[in-house]
Amino acid sequence: MEIQELLFGLHEMEGIGWKSIDKIRRAGLLTNAVFSCSAEEWERAGISGVISARLAADFNEAWVLKRRSLMEESGVAMVTILDDHYPVQLRETPQPPWVLYYRGRLELASCPSVAMVGTRVPTAYGRRVGEMLAGQLSAAGLTVVSGLARGIDSVCHEAALGGAGGTIAVVATGLDKVYPPDNRELERQISREGLVLSEYPIGTPSHPGLFPQRNRIIAGLSLGTLVVEADSRSGSLITADAALEAGRDVFAVPGPLTSPKSRGALELIKQGAKLVTCASDIVEEYVSSLPSKGAASASAGAVERESPADLMEKKLTSEELHLYHILHQGPFTLDELLVSTRWDFGHLHSVLLSLIIKKAVTQLPGAIYKVI
Repeated sequence: MEIQELLFGLHEMEGIGWKSIDKIRRAGLLTNAVFSCSAEEWERAGISGVISARLAADFNEAWVLKRRSLMEESGVAMVTILDDHYPVQLRETPQPPWVLYYRGRLELASCPSVAMVGTRVPTAYGRRVGEMLAGQLSAAGLTVVSGLARGIDSVCHEAALGGAGGTIAVVATGLDKVYPPDNRELERQISREGLVLSEYPIGTPSHPGLFPQRNRIIAGLSLGTLVVEADSRSGSLITADAALEAGRDVFAVPGPLTSPKSRGALELIKQGAKLVTCASDIVEEYVSSLPSKGAASASAGAVERESPADLMEKKLTSEELHLYHILHQGPFTLDELLVSTRWDFGHLHSVLLSLIIKKAVTQLPGAIYKVI
């Protein structure tokens, strides 16, 4: 049996994690002789007594082949760190996964990419910015990597799917499960057109402790990580930390100072993350890594095509723009806007009316206002 199959088999064993496999490798046990190891030999390699007994009793060639068949029956393939087509960027990170399970186009994992992460409950502003940037980055030839979570992750995956760069979803379950369940159709689409990756064997359910580990893969696959919108306790900041640990770039989108969902990104900018207001702020860092067509279109300004929101903002006065940015955080009542702007009623009503005439804002029943 090839060494890759042995590595896969050990990775499939319950209780065997990254450090255990590293101990086994260093002990020189990644050979076919591993199938005849006694519990004592496993213990001498640094494996705990309970796991050593399990390995001695259950780890054999037939068991490895059974797990391989189960994986393939689920439509899943795998690549190990010993294979030439293992993702290049990921191989260079601390504790790269020994085994990756995937559906879709594995070649995307070795293409120049940018991670895009953010809150699971974004504001209208966050959704719009995430959609715009993901679409433009993918159009420029950068693959967008995210975690298939609700909110910013989903928005970015959907926007990037149709572009030249495509998208990669890194999940924290086995690939026979989808979390969250309401992203099942999105996961299927990414499996067909992009790439879905996991380091967890078939049958692994969702568990809170798996998500931080997943985040290191998102960061490790990418040249840089962009935090689109995140509060001060967001898991997205774990991904940014993982990017720094791997020696990668960190970017952040500024948001309204009054929005709690902007605090994490604003704090990253204060700490030195590159502020991003358009896709070219990122593309200019990686032009030399892009396919020639993508680099040419980027340098020609293809990613600078203005979104409807950009065009709208050019039509607004400074006061209209201030109110327009507040309303990007979500629908507001008239009373809430009076508190947020500190304007008198007559002035606020005048600016709101102007925004409505310019078709930037609409009024809902109950004197509630929102951006169009």
